[in-house]
Amino acid sequence: MTTTPTHTTWLQRAKEFRPPVTHLIDGAEEPGDSGEFAVISPRDGQVLAPVADGGEPEVDAAVAAARRAFDQGPWPRLAPVERGRVLVRVAELLDAHRAELALAVSLEMGKPVTDAHDIELRAVVNTFRWYGQLADKLADEAPHTAPDALALVTREPAGVVGAVVPWNFPLTLAGWKIAPALAAGCTAVLKPSEHAPLSALLLGRIVLEAGLPPGVLNVVNGTGPVAGRALGRHPSVDVLAFTGSTAVGRHFLHHAADSNLKRVWLELGGKSPNIILPDAPDLEKAAATAAWGIFFNQGEMCTAPSRLLVHTSVADQVTEAVVERARALRVGDPLDPATEMGALVGEDHLARVLDHVRAGAQDGARLRTGGARTLTETGGVYLEPTVLDQVAPDSRLAREEIFGPVLSVFTFDDLDEAVALANATEYGLAAGVWTSDLSTAHRISRALKAGTVWVNCYEEGDLTVPFGGVKQSGNGRDKSAHALDKYTDLKTTWIQL
Repeated sequence: MTTTPTHTTWLQRAKEFRPPVTHLIDGAEEPGDSGEFAVISPRDGQVLAPVADGGEPEVDAAVAAARRAFDQGPWPRLAPVERGRVLVRVAELLDAHRAELALAVSLEMGKPVTDAHDIELRAVVNTFRWYGQLADKLADEAPHTAPDALALVTREPAGVVGAVVPWNFPLTLAGWKIAPALAAGCTAVLKPSEHAPLSALLLGRIVLEAGLPPGVLNVVNGTGPVAGRALGRHPSVDVLAFTGSTAVGRHFLHHAADSNLKRVWLELGGKSPNIILPDAPDLEKAAATAAWGIFFNQGEMCTAPSRLLVHTSVADQVTEAVVERARALRVGDPLDPATEMGALVGEDHLARVLDHVRAGAQDGARLRTGGARTLTETGGVYLEPTVLDQVAPDSRLAREEIFGPVLSVFTFDDLDEAVALANATEYGLAAGVWTSDLSTAHRISRALKAGTVWVNCYEEGDLTVPFGGVKQSGNGRDKSAHALDKYTDLKTTWIQL
């Protein structure tokens, strides 16, 4: 594995950083005609680059290119093993460009560069490699039926995929959509967040270098209300895959209804509970993991364990341990490998997070640590790691997704109360349980309304297991072979013998 460069090296590379700034359409970098917007780094408030903005003309061109590539091009007609070889080559090139991609991610959205380099890039490399290796291992079906008939069930590529991804894991989440879609034989148009388009444009360059035919993957920059809406309403898009807020997910469902009834797959918000029982195998580890989980990636994760549910008998011990870890956390320059928590993505987002903290205090929650902006002299967007306890279960702090480094602590007296409190949310993305009792772990896991339940850990897993939510956290699954279900159609062929 490549070692992470030093702070000095990252600073020098940042000065020399010259990312692509145009759309990628039909295998060429296109400036488009819809103007441009500035990508501002939350690290220091400085403009990273003016990037081509996308509107309906650019989306139309990108979708048309993807349509041609699907209807007439070689990609859907290649043997799966050949598509797989290209995706593995993408993985190899991503790994070769790991430092450049990590720098782009860190500069555009504020993630510590060490996390971008060692965690996000590892994830996206593994994603393309895994789906590349899976591409030729999917089997069709030949069900047993009448003796004078032959039935075949074949899995066929669904067509043109629109993928709209957020800024918090710009490459990982793009990979989770694009890699299985391409493995299935689909073509795609990727619309990255306007906060983090640079890494997506670099990804586009790399897939072309790996041998992906023109038009198979197109990248269009732009805002959600303009470019995202155009992609969601486009009649030539067959499948729309989105990760982001529940509110925007609703818009995409409307777009599908107002256009061609395209399938819409949604991975949306979360308000994940993390339940610590007094018989947890290691309370110190449970507290340390609770702190890591909410402060990793500045808390800008839909799976972040933002609600810590602790049994009354150990609540003081666990809460104090989390508070101590929060106070010791090193907030700083994302390009410093020693930084543990970087910058929030932007000023507007910081204001929303602080508004939730103020509202929580007004509703009676007790601020244990943090709750204020910090490092203002840098010009960047930094927030202290924040912990509040005595949170009212019906308060905004308890109900709404904050998407920042803010932990709410609740207490409970028995298992039924813990489950009821954990499920008292419109979301259902993830949850955690800490217990030494196997029966308790099974019973609570089954009772929790969540797509993923971690037991005695958090944010663990690999590409073999599916990821997604229930309730207003969305539908469908990323990761694993189940992700192919989103990008394929089942065709039945009945042959009378």
